[in-house]
Amino acid sequence: MEYKRSNKYDTKLVREKIMGPNPIKLDEELLMDHRIPQGAMVMDLGSGKGLTSVFLVKEYGLRVFATDLWSNPTENKRFFDQMGLTTEQIIPIHADANDLPFAEETFDAVICTDSYNFFGCDPEYLGKHLLPFIKRGGFLYIAVPGMKKDCHDNLPPELLLSWTPEQLNYLHDIAYWTNIIGQTEGINILSIHEMESNEEVWDDWLACDHEYARGDRKSMEAGGGKYLNFIAIILQRK
Repeated sequence: MEYKRSNKYDTKLVREKIMGPNPIKLDEELLMDHRIPQGAMVMDLGSGKGLTSVFLVKEYGLRVFATDLWSNPTENKRFFDQMGLTTEQIIPIHADANDLPFAEETFDAVICTDSYNFFGCDPEYLGKHLLPFIKRGGFLYIAVPGMKKDCHDNLPPELLLSWTPEQLNYLHDIAYWTNIIGQTEGINILSIHEMESNEEVWDDWLACDHEYARGDRKSMEAGGGKYLNFIAIILQRK
């Protein structure tokens, strides 16, 4: 696809801030024809160093709580200031996805890019730890790294060049996610589908001079990408 919004961002900035396959390109595809009102209150869950949160404010006019466990909220606040954003537009939050510090029904939507697989594999997670914070009628947009077809019983050697079986156990196919998500009451599943974004978002990540990117190159250069994809999960709270 053509990434008209994402390609406006400086390549150097993107490479400094991303922590995996290019998340703003994933968000651009994920939010095609989205139904979140402009000015809506949104949680960017697993926001990392804040690039996706800035993208959501600048490109979609959303008010964002940039929520992450592993990044420094003070550093993120400094980044947001440098990008000309105010606390009326964006607030950094340090929080565990399993213990979110918000009142119930705070958000019009939750957007989660390239991180949901680390906590959402628990079939109770969505209904117990996340859905209560979304307003009734609100939305959940997820882009999750996955497999075209689960192959954990016979892992391809190309994938094992970069990742252990334990690490690969966070990657699953559409059938797996359809089953996990389908166990949660109180939601409408609007779509669970394979995304077009895969090769290009990986290329952006592998071009980074980051130790994890360098490690991932082994599998991808050996052709491991043919087993992988990204999966969009779009839900609405009843």
